Amino acid sequence: MQHLTEQILAYSEGLPEGTPVAAKSLLHLGNRAAVDQALSRLTERGQLIRAGRGVYLRPITSRFGTRAPSVEQAVEAIAIQRGEVIVSNGVAAANALGLTTQVPIRSVYLTSGRSRTMNLGKQVIELRHAPRWQLSLANRPAGEAVRALAWLGPEKAEEALKTLKRKMPAGAFGELVAVAPQLPTWLARSVGKTAYG
Repeated sequence: MQHLTEQILAYSEGLPEGTPVAAKSLLHLGNRAAVDQALSRLTERGQLIRAGRGVYLRPITSRFGTRAPSVEQAVEAIAIQRGEVIVSNGVAAANALGLTTQVPIRSVYLTSGRSRTMNLGKQVIELRHAPRWQLSLANRPAGEAVRALAWLGPEKAEEALKTLKRKMPAGAFGELVAVAPQLPTWLARSVGKTAYG
């Protein structure tokens, strides 16, 4: 068994720091039960960090010791590994766009996959399934605007859209207008009023 643990460790050390290691990608080294057991051993030793079911991350080593990868790195790596769209939630998007001073306390992301939580060291990251329209334009400024407006709701959307029209580059606001038919009626109406009103 020790041989398999060493093989998995050598494999993970060949990857860039923060890269996810999936149990399924190691099945060429041994059967699933043996791979899971070896990954569990490496996690207990602190040589890998368990991020979720069957997904592990290599910790980042510096002269100050080892630490977990940043939440953003981990989320991006999981998105690539699982083939999901994962984006910041509405509060984080509204804050990034200057539409609110509220700062998210918990790490919550929206995903095209199922809702679940991930542990990254002592930090808990919540992934919430979101409708497709909230994930449109993923990490583009117009996509952040869609999520921020969804979080603000119908009462505050028009005022926020006026601010966004002034702040956003014309091309980014144009993308928001172009995606309006995919949005809920209340939001599409507000976008149309602001764009053409």
